Amino acid sequence: MPVTYGFLSTYPPTQCGLATFNAALASHLTAAGMPGASGSGVVRLLSADAAGGGLEVDPAAPRVVHTWHTDTPGGWTAAAAALNRFNVAVVQHEYGIYPGTDGDEVLPLLQALKVPTIVVLHTVLSTPSPSQRAVLERVTEAADAVVTMTDTARRRLTAGYRVDPHKVTVIPHGAGSHTSAPREAREVPHLLTWGLLGPGKGIEWALRALAGLRDMDPMPLYTVAGRTHPKVLEQHGDAYRNSLKDLAAELGVSEQVRWEDVYLDQTALSRLIRSADVVVLPYDSTEQVTSGVLIEAVGADVPVVATEFPHAVELLADGPGLLVPHQDPEAMASAIQHLLQSPDVANHLTGLAGGPTLRWPAVAHRYQSLAARLLADRTPVATSVPA
Repeated sequence: MPVTYGFLSTYPPTQCGLATFNAALASHLTAAGMPGASGSGVVRLLSADAAGGGLEVDPAAPRVVHTWHTDTPGGWTAAAAALNRFNVAVVQHEYGIYPGTDGDEVLPLLQALKVPTIVVLHTVLSTPSPSQRAVLERVTEAADAVVTMTDTARRRLTAGYRVDPHKVTVIPHGAGSHTSAPREAREVPHLLTWGLLGPGKGIEWALRALAGLRDMDPMPLYTVAGRTHPKVLEQHGDAYRNSLKDLAAELGVSEQVRWEDVYLDQTALSRLIRSADVVVLPYDSTEQVTSGVLIEAVGADVPVVATEFPHAVELLADGPGLLVPHQDPEAMASAIQHLLQSPDVANHLTGLAGGPTLRWPAVAHRYQSLAARLLADRTPVATSVPA
């Protein structure tokens, strides 16, 4: 029987990782070639600052069937009703996208859902506040199935929270295919970091690492691509970006840094990623269990130098990249130089760890299988009545 899916999340043209992830999952899970898939609809979350900042410009975005304005009290009621029109609900969970204390207004919505519900966890904190712990435990209790995108997140969830481990399934973040964008030989080595910009991205450490490469001939060019995160922009303006530009000037590397204050579509992003010799992920976080940027870089066959955040440790330890300690520009510079000056090593490190199983079509099939199992569990077993 055909299956329909209702997705709850932020959604393009909102510019954030969850929106991009949700759009990709919805597209692939309901693709024409996906057996049994017949349609989907998105209930998108829209905050007042996103709407006011012009990030939501298309009220009739593809697949959107309802918008939950998160500044409207009780908005979860209509959102739940919209999701109940589908066979399966797929709910993206991140504390910051839902209203209430630590996003606790998602809880009455989950309790109002009458259809099987898959909750996808994008953050599992190792040291949550009491409120964060309580919210996540109640989210997992209300869900029929819980998805983490790394085994690190699964272990952290089942060891640190009261959760039924039988509900938890690991399905990796999908990787796109960037092979349509050719790899081009460049005379000047190209380093790249992309994604929404804000404190915690660690760009200051990458700039210091770049300064440590000034003896290379030619010295690499470093591209920092991405708009300032809308919440950061609302609260602090472009103070972080400006501080980075000041640091680059102080280090004497301004001419080697290119700032692209844009949110790239898929075609432009593919070209940019494939133009890089090394993707640098200098993140400060020791909590990040999922990184879409990391999986896209690896999927594009570009070697990665990353700090030891959990997803990088899990994905790169035996595969396509080098790990360096947090806030250690000397180690970062050494790893980058090693890759740039040792093509054999760089070529050895490229290639998606896990291969085709991490591409979006394969990931979507795993969600489909999970949904089918939940629906089967809800189907009453026919019993014969004695004559």
